[in-house]
Amino acid sequence: AALVHVSVCVCVCVCGWVCVCVCVSASITAHLTSPANLCQDHSALRSFLYLCLSFLKHLRSPLVSRREKVFRLRPMSDEHVAIIKELAGNIEVDFWSPEGVEQVVVSTEVDIHVDAAHTEIVSTLLQQSEMEHEVLVEDLQDYVEYQLDNPELSTKSYNYMKYNSWDKIQAWMSSMASSNPDLISTQVIGTTFEGRAMTVLKIGKQSTSTKPSIFLDCGIHAREWISPAFCQWFVKEAVETYGSDAQMTELLDQMDVVVLPVFNIDGYVYTWAKNRMWRKTRSRKAGSSCIGTDPNRNFDAGWCTTGASSNPCSDTYCGSKAESEVEVKAVADYIRQNKSNIKAYLTVHSYSQLVLFPYSYTYKLAAHHNELMQLAEEAAEALRSLYGTRYTSGPGATTIYPAAGGSDDWAYDLGVKYSYTFELRDTGRYGFLLPESQIKPTCEETMLAIKHIATHVLKNLY
Repeated sequence: AALVHVSVCVCVCVCGWVCVCVCVSASITAHLTSPANLCQDHSALRSFLYLCLSFLKHLRSPLVSRREKVFRLRPMSDEHVAIIKELAGNIEVDFWSPEGVEQVVVSTEVDIHVDAAHTEIVSTLLQQSEMEHEVLVEDLQDYVEYQLDNPELSTKSYNYMKYNSWDKIQAWMSSMASSNPDLISTQVIGTTFEGRAMTVLKIGKQSTSTKPSIFLDCGIHAREWISPAFCQWFVKEAVETYGSDAQMTELLDQMDVVVLPVFNIDGYVYTWAKNRMWRKTRSRKAGSSCIGTDPNRNFDAGWCTTGASSNPCSDTYCGSKAESEVEVKAVADYIRQNKSNIKAYLTVHSYSQLVLFPYSYTYKLAAHHNELMQLAEEAAEALRSLYGTRYTSGPGATTIYPAAGGSDDWAYDLGVKYSYTFELRDTGRYGFLLPESQIKPTCEETMLAIKHIATHVLKNLY
């Protein structure tokens, strides 16, 4: 066995090219044949690097800092998949795509965010494994700063081309409702774990009778900022074009659109205050120091059977039970209470440029697969007509990966036939840090797809 001494700010170098610098005090014994053989034994070298990673693990900062990187990996063998899973088991790898280690399979591109303390060792591991890979983001902090690239407008006007904090969104919701009483009403449907009101905007011409409706939510995952930006854009367009745009006018005369601008409010607030890359809710569980549940693994649709984790520290943690999260239960209760009127459920995420529909928790095709597929392709075509942005359409499980507990699957199984998930721009160049300069084109093109689906729903009420 080779004794490796790791002490404060000491660099350990082996093979003349692998150097590990750590700032902790410890002595560890690596069970290797000898330091010399380590250089020829790739398996032993990998074990040494994982050992070093385990000591670096506690250095991870919750804040985005300089030199954090995003790698794109292309596993082409079971060994490559095993390496990624072993890596995720040794450090807190932030999976951007797919959403968790559970979905990593051969021939699937994998985007991972690695903090500064681990980037050199991860780079070495990838080189040693001969897995095809590239650095998508050289310094994450640069992207965080560049994301806010649109100038502020007059403080008197609400800027739809910037990412807005929850406080601003909350004030905007009140303003929109009070300024448009004939078109917008509000309802509090629940309270978040941290005590924030979950308010929906019901948009539509007032009627003495109950109208069919579409439920639209954004921001189920906290770090996907382009998603709440779209819901705000949708409300703006509905108000501004009602009475002048024939398609929007017909929709709002005959239907209501219920909009939840930010589903995961607590998580969204946390991305502004503490950790830009936070994904989950902010709930706390007895017996665990890890915080939050993935709300899109918490719905009662094949709950926690595939593509989800029972580990509370995982970003795809499914929760202690289905609807354990108060935010998920609030939305589910609202849809259950109004299911006779709700004819479509649309949920907006990022990134990957996809139009998905059930199922994700099983490879079984939905009963209405052909119609859902045709409508998804038509929506993607409408979206592409504006700027040429290409979206891929299909069932979640076969188009990307299996994942249980998703909101669209749950809504579909409840009886909401037209249930879709949109994954907005881009395909990984900026990922969750889409620059503000892309808000306008992203929202404009997505409006075309949403309006196309809404028109189809209106013409095919059931």
